[in-house]
Amino acid sequence: MLTEERHALILKRLVDHGVIKSQDLMTELSCSESTIRRDLALLEETGELIRIHGGAKRNFHLDEEQDMNEKTFKNVQEKNLIAQLAASLVKEKDTIYIDAGSTTLAMIPFLTQKGITVVTNGVQHASLLADHKINTILIGGNLKNSTKAIVGSTSLAEIERYQFSKTFLGMNGVHPDFGFTTPDPEEAALKAAALKKGFDIYVLLDETKFDKVNFTKVAEIDQATIVTQKLDQQKYPTYFEKTTILEVRI
Repeated sequence: MLTEERHALILKRLVDHGVIKSQDLMTELSCSESTIRRDLALLEETGELIRIHGGAKRNFHLDEEQDMNEKTFKNVQEKNLIAQLAASLVKEKDTIYIDAGSTTLAMIPFLTQKGITVVTNGVQHASLLADHKINTILIGGNLKNSTKAIVGSTSLAEIERYQFSKTFLGMNGVHPDFGFTTPDPEEAALKAAALKKGFDIYVLLDETKFDKVNFTKVAEIDQATIVTQKLDQQKYPTYFEKTTILEVRI
């Protein structure tokens, strides 16, 4: 087996399990201890893993938060397809919550159902919903300049007043073990509160958010249905085992 093939398999095992044993790799790859030791050393140098006694563990990087303008222009086609699929789940006269975020923002032009009410903490979302003449409630609180999201104790108290047919959330990362995460504790708290107030919970994610871990946990992976693009099930088997995934069909 080529070095690149061994490295790819080692990294896949880390994605699946988080920790791997050298002895298991020697058996699976049919190679010597010195070869595995060399492979792990090289992968540690590139920042892919951290060597531990008897094996290695995955090296997680906590992503920094991007502002709304940066996020809006990334992966536009994928986000639009995911947003269209999510919007198709809304029924006439539903009362829904739409979280601040670029992928949830892309849902709004596809919301053609009649008589719906939308509650949101996104200032840009509220403005676009008004442009589409959709009945909208913008919750109060502190405006976060970077993401144009309303957060804080006032927003948490206000969201407790409502119940939603469906809750649609954006998220910065998802991982089978660490769940749904986001960088800002205040935004995480509001997302968690909105999740608890919805009968059906959907998290909109493009593939770049998978296997990412951020500072603050919002929920376990099985607490929401993931709406995303077409995924390679062999690459992400654990996600399909732990939660429901709705994929864009092209």
